[in-house]
Amino acid sequence: MKQCQKPPSNLFSSPWFLLALVSLVTVSLLVCTQGSSFSPLFSQWLWTTTNYTSASLSLTQPFVTSSPSSSNTSSTSLVLNNEVHALLYNSSTTNGSSSQHIFAKESSVSSTLQDLPMEREVKRCSKLEMIEVGLTSARASIRKATRNLNVTERHEDPDYVPQGAIYRNAYVFHRSYLEMEKLFKIYVYEEGDPPMFHNGPCRSIYSTEGRFIHQMEMEKHFRTKDPDKAHVYFLPFSVVMMVAYLYDAKHHDVKHIGQTVVDYVNVIAGKYPYWNRSLGADHFMLSCHDWGPSTSSHVPHLFHNSIRVLCNANTSEGFNPSKDASFPEIHLRTGEITGLIGGPSPSSRSILAFFAGRLHGHIRLLLLEQWKNKDEDVQVYDSLPDGVSYNEMLKKSKYCLCPSGYEVASPRVVEAIYAECVPVLISDHYVPPFSDILNWKSFSVQIPVKDIANIKGILMGISQTQYLRMHRRVKQVQKHFVVNGPPKRFDVFHMTLHSIWLRRLNIRMRN
Repeated sequence: MKQCQKPPSNLFSSPWFLLALVSLVTVSLLVCTQGSSFSPLFSQWLWTTTNYTSASLSLTQPFVTSSPSSSNTSSTSLVLNNEVHALLYNSSTTNGSSSQHIFAKESSVSSTLQDLPMEREVKRCSKLEMIEVGLTSARASIRKATRNLNVTERHEDPDYVPQGAIYRNAYVFHRSYLEMEKLFKIYVYEEGDPPMFHNGPCRSIYSTEGRFIHQMEMEKHFRTKDPDKAHVYFLPFSVVMMVAYLYDAKHHDVKHIGQTVVDYVNVIAGKYPYWNRSLGADHFMLSCHDWGPSTSSHVPHLFHNSIRVLCNANTSEGFNPSKDASFPEIHLRTGEITGLIGGPSPSSRSILAFFAGRLHGHIRLLLLEQWKNKDEDVQVYDSLPDGVSYNEMLKKSKYCLCPSGYEVASPRVVEAIYAECVPVLISDHYVPPFSDILNWKSFSVQIPVKDIANIKGILMGISQTQYLRMHRRVKQVQKHFVVNGPPKRFDVFHMTLHSIWLRRLNIRMRN
C-alpha cells in the first residue's frame, strides 16, 4: 500500500514568510500613523511674527523664537502677519500674498495601494487643516475686495453697507465682516464657576466686560460646542470680579488674582490640547478693568501671545495693536441701554469745549490747572455746580474733552459719541477702539498731552465746515458703539468680535 504523499511545502506557511509579513505590517502601521513632521521624542513650536505695519502689504524680516511644547502633541507652526490689517489701512493692491503659505502644495494621490497611508494621514490631520483652509479662503476674499472697488460691484446688505470717511477702507471692512458672519466660531471654556468666571458686571464703568461675557454664554451663532471647530478659544474670567473677591486692599496684594489666572490656564492647558498647540496664540481674554494688562502678565504666553481685548489699550504697558484689540469703555450707570443716544444740532451748541471730572492722574491735573475757571469757551470742572446736568453739558458743547485718567481708557469717549459731541482725545500711547477699521481722525480730534495749553487755539483753528463734517460723522459712527440687547449687526458686540476675528486672520497654523 502506498504511503500517503506529504503535501508540497507552502511558501505562505513558512515561518520565515510569517516573520517577514509581521515586520512589513509593523513598518506599514508606523508609516500610516506618522506624518512627515511627527516626532515621538521631540516637538517644537515655531512662533513667527512680523513688525506691525499699517502702510503696505510688504512685511519686514520676521523675528523668530521657539520654545518646546508638550511631548504628546505633534508640532504646529504659527505665522503671525498683518496682511489683513494692512489691507484695511491701505487700499493699494498687491499681486500675490507676501506671507507664508499654510500648506505645501501636495501632489495628486493615485489610487494605488502604496498611496493609501497618505490618504489616512490627510484624514487624521483634517480638523486643523479644514480650519486653516477656511481662513485661507476668507483672506483671499478680503484681498480680492481691494481689487474690486467699483461701486457697482459693492456688496448688497439688507441692514447696512459701510461707506464714507469714517472707515479706513469701507469695502474691505464689509467683506471681512461678511466672512466673519459666515465662518467665525468661538469655543468658550466651560471650566470655572461664577462669580469670577462666566460672569461680570452689566452696569457701572465696567459694563462692557460683563455684557460681553454674558452674551458669549448665550451666543448661538458664533459659539460652538465643538472645540475642534473653533477658530479661537475664550478664557471667560472677569478681572473686575476677581478684584472684587480676591484683592487684598489692606495690603495692596494682587497675588491671589494672578495665581487664579495661572491656575485656570494650567487647568485648560492640561485638559485640552489647544493652548499647548499654539502657546495661547488663538486664545483670547477680555477685560475693561485698569488691571487687565497686569493680570495677564502673570501668564507670559497670555501676555505675549494671546489676543487680549482691553479697555486699557496702552502701548507703553505692552499693548500690541497687531495682536491685541482695543475695547470701548461704556459707563452704563443703571444698566439701561435705551435712550442714551442723541443731541441737538450744531447750531444749538454754544460751548466750544467741555470737561467735568475729578482729579485722576497727571493728565487731568494738567488740564484742571490750565483751564479750570479760566475761559468761558473751554469749560473745565472738577465737579459740576448744583443743578447742572452732565449730560446736558455734553449736548451743549461742540467738542468734549476726553483726557486719560491714571490709565488711558476713558468712558467719556463713548459718552461724547452718544451725545453727538466731537470727542477730543487727550492722551499719549492710547489706541482707540476699532482703530484698524475706523478712521478716528475723521470724526475726532487727537491732542497730545504736551499741547494741553493750546486746546483752545487748536479747536478754534478747525473751520466750521470741518466741524460740521466731523459732527455728521460722529452720528454715523454711533452704530458701532451702541449696546443692544440682544446684539444687532455692526454694534459694539459684533465690532468687538470682528476685532478678534482680524487678529485670528493674522495667525496661520499648520501641522
